[in-house]
Amino acid sequence: MKFIKLGSEPDTFQEQGKGVRYVLSELATDVTIIIGEVKFYLHKFPLLSKSNRLHRLVSQANEENSDEIQLVDFPGGPKAFEICAKFCYGMTVTLNRYNVVAARCASEYLEMTEDVDRGNLIFKIEVFLNSSVLRSWKDSIIVLQTTKSLLPWSEDLKVVGRCIDSIASKTSMDPSSITWSYAYNRKVAVSDGMKFPGKVESVPKDWWVEDICELEIDLYKRVMIAVKSKGRMDGSVIGEALRTYAMRWLPDSIEALVSEAHSWRNKSLLETIICLLPSDKGVTCSCSFLLKLLKVAILVGADNLSMDDLVRSISLKLDEASVDDLLIPARAPKTTVYDVELVKCLVDRFMARERSSRDKNIPAKSTNDFILGHASWLKVGKLIDGYLAEIARDLNVSLSIFVELLQSIPDSARPIHDALYEAIDTYLQEHASLTKAEKKHLCGLMDVRKLTMDASMHAAQNERLPLRTVVQVLFFEQIRAAAGVQALSHRNTDAVDSTRKTEEYWQKTLPENQNASKSSSEIKVKGEDPQKNMKLVKKGSKNRSSVPQLLPSRSRRIFDKLFAVGKVTGNCENQSSEISGSPQSPTSRIIQGEIKSSGSSSRNRRHSVS
Repeated sequence: MKFIKLGSEPDTFQEQGKGVRYVLSELATDVTIIIGEVKFYLHKFPLLSKSNRLHRLVSQANEENSDEIQLVDFPGGPKAFEICAKFCYGMTVTLNRYNVVAARCASEYLEMTEDVDRGNLIFKIEVFLNSSVLRSWKDSIIVLQTTKSLLPWSEDLKVVGRCIDSIASKTSMDPSSITWSYAYNRKVAVSDGMKFPGKVESVPKDWWVEDICELEIDLYKRVMIAVKSKGRMDGSVIGEALRTYAMRWLPDSIEALVSEAHSWRNKSLLETIICLLPSDKGVTCSCSFLLKLLKVAILVGADNLSMDDLVRSISLKLDEASVDDLLIPARAPKTTVYDVELVKCLVDRFMARERSSRDKNIPAKSTNDFILGHASWLKVGKLIDGYLAEIARDLNVSLSIFVELLQSIPDSARPIHDALYEAIDTYLQEHASLTKAEKKHLCGLMDVRKLTMDASMHAAQNERLPLRTVVQVLFFEQIRAAAGVQALSHRNTDAVDSTRKTEEYWQKTLPENQNASKSSSEIKVKGEDPQKNMKLVKKGSKNRSSVPQLLPSRSRRIFDKLFAVGKVTGNCENQSSEISGSPQSPTSRIIQGEIKSSGSSSRNRRHSVS
């Protein structure tokens, strides 16, 4: 700790009770200085030789035949005056970071300037401040804290401003050049309580954030504004500083946040932190921290301007949020458990900004930038689908607000509808009073073609879904199964054709006697291959088409009706054209085409052998 000693005479100040101070001397005192409830019995000559103001006041008291002088609103109180009085007597006095500001304000009040005496107290204090105190990181913070009780004197003497500038300048320094003990109130964790010799720990960029958390909110605000004005501090560090300060001063419990004793303080603190938030997406705080601030802002009743700024900041980084972060409790008169309307506002702002950004920048953006931008849509789509599943359990969430939030996400943000299906199913389960039309409308917002196999199997067995939705699920699963059969048929046909061409090639290249000697064995092999291939195709087709057999009785009946159309006898081509608009036509064409292809392949082989 920095300090300075002034004077060389022994300290002869004595105390008599709590309200009397006097100097032990052979000479009788001839002036009484009253400061608050304390009386100082002193001598005129030492005081008048250093203080211009006391000189005037003593002259005025002599004219009034009085030896008492009362100093009203004396900065620093009796302790600060005692420092000045001891300096006037030449007694030893110690100045440090805890009393230097009070002594500076008191000496200014007493007008202890150079025109009264060379090397007066004001001059010596200024030298100490500039050459020692303001060059120290810890001392600058502590001195700034002491200025709070000495306003407006400390402000007028620019002590506050100089301390703030000193602190801000030091935070902007290169961490590698810092040699003083940083973060003196931070508990640095050392593994196993041991420090390895020769290991040099690097100074982090946010080494200063915890130290300034000790400042009151108004001083903290001024320091942070000065730090940001330097333009050399990374935005993420500023965000970390604000987060640390909020954790240090904001209460953990809801009761403490809304208590009457601290409600104004908490509101002021929160609004100050919000106004200090960086405005750009690249340098703002984490979305999780911003959403926590939003929850506190709702509880303490922050003003509309602060709320709007916070919502705007959150909307810039909504793709980084989690479902738990969005569970913002609703306040009266809202009846829902969570504030769904506020979340919808966040989504609308995010989507509007993303659309505007894409419309302006897509031609100039690189491929990587576009992919990253598209990823943010997918993240928000997944986020809101998870949020919908949470609020679906709330009986007070109306169908209209549920649908509005659901539709606020564009189709491109939902490549898969499994999470949406889960949210809709939960809503149907908890809101059993929905009409058939409402259920049909809600399920119509889900694209069954974007469901995975597992979700489709669950939907086909879900009795809460409307019949139309179940039919759509079965129809598209039938198309998937048929597409698999067709792909398998093509693979087998290609294999047969390849085998036949190879055999024909060897028949042409081998000698006639070898062809004759092996004709019987070739006939045997060739007679077995088509049957074996046909069995493989039919087996694969059977296995693929057997998937719907796992469905429950209700879905199986619907599936059987759909599949029965493919078994109608008659001309296949005419039948396919007649029912091309029905769900069964793709399957019947594929199955019949498969049999045709296999049969044709078999006939071609027999003809080549004979």
